[in-house]
Amino acid sequence: MYTHNYTVKLGKTRHKMTLSEELAWRGFVNQTTLSDPALLDSQIFTIYFGVDPSADSMTIGNLASIMMVRHFQKAGHKIFMLVGGATGVIGDPDGKAEERQLKSLEQIAHNKQCIAAEFTQVIGEDSFTLVDNYDWFKDMTVLDFLRNVGKHYSMTQLLDRDFIKSRIGEGGSGISFAEFSYSLIQGYDFLHLHREHGVNMQIAGADQWGNAISGVELVRKVTGEEVHIWTTPLIMNKSTGKKFGKSEDGAIWLDPKQTSVYQFYQFWLNADDAGVIDYIKVYTLLDKSTIDELEAANTANPQERTAQKALAFEVTKIVHGEEAAASVRRISEVLFGGADYHSLQSDDFLQLTAQLPIHDIKIGDDLIEALVSTELASSNTEARRFLNDGAVYLNGQQVSADKVFSSSDVIASHAILRRGKNASAVLQVAD
Repeated sequence: MYTHNYTVKLGKTRHKMTLSEELAWRGFVNQTTLSDPALLDSQIFTIYFGVDPSADSMTIGNLASIMMVRHFQKAGHKIFMLVGGATGVIGDPDGKAEERQLKSLEQIAHNKQCIAAEFTQVIGEDSFTLVDNYDWFKDMTVLDFLRNVGKHYSMTQLLDRDFIKSRIGEGGSGISFAEFSYSLIQGYDFLHLHREHGVNMQIAGADQWGNAISGVELVRKVTGEEVHIWTTPLIMNKSTGKKFGKSEDGAIWLDPKQTSVYQFYQFWLNADDAGVIDYIKVYTLLDKSTIDELEAANTANPQERTAQKALAFEVTKIVHGEEAAASVRRISEVLFGGADYHSLQSDDFLQLTAQLPIHDIKIGDDLIEALVSTELASSNTEARRFLNDGAVYLNGQQVSADKVFSSSDVIASHAILRRGKNASAVLQVAD
């Protein structure tokens, strides 16, 4: 039974879905070369999923595909995770209007380690095999590549790719031979993994269909054998019609140094009503009964945002662990949900100090300096006015201009100062 704070009454699942049914229900079906998706239920496939180390973290766009990988893994299919040390040297040109800036080998090595760690966090250790295409490309000569790979590709078909046409057509920025060859390199990945490990399916996001097809065709031409692709749609924000995963500050990253755990949680908590159930299906492992109940709860009382709370906690737990998810949930419930400030713990203040202004305070101090120091007020005069107007709160309690900080205000060596509804700061008790 699901027992987190967003409690819902669960029903019983009458029919345990097969993998193909679950993928369809969750929205993980875009295109596939399989003649019948039900083959996923009767055969065990050896699958690979690839990520280029173009950055030292993945985004929630990548996370959608990784969650699909997790369903394949849970159903018993064998998983290979490819970190593209070789393709990362070039960069995927698909969807890019201009040539990528090349990264150093040191940057790529660092990025590979970070991405592999994130994938392990989501999928779990010992549930996949990690491979790097740099290992099989580093000793390949140009002549070997042209003879064994390039010979099998038609220039006519390559030039017909939409992203190639957009780059070399009128007004396009052009494309280097390095980026033009990206599709061939990725195609050879499939061939190598098929020969060495029996990989017979690539799973990817919808934007990788063209590159994946090049691998299917290469395997068929060289070995005469059939391999397959399964892609998931790109996740769209139904309210805006734009690609899901962008905030006002840019992409939502899995690395907490780039998108803090608190910001990550808040992003999901603010998910649009139109899309929240779709996001829960994609980004969590909650079963159909639970999701149906969450949908009913949101329909009946949308102001409670029951589904958003479930989504935020579950995705944060998957990416950052249960303790971190519980911490940011407590913080949100205190700051925005009316929960008791004394429920906050030391680790919660570590999360808060990464997000809010901080001011050291001593017992007996007034709050004017704290308001100015944390920029909750622009001057001492404005700070007094806010206090006299009843616009200042300490640990959720309204305070007046004569308030001095006391030991009873201390929560785990801290306190939270707020001006108005949303402007907050952390007070750190000085030793």
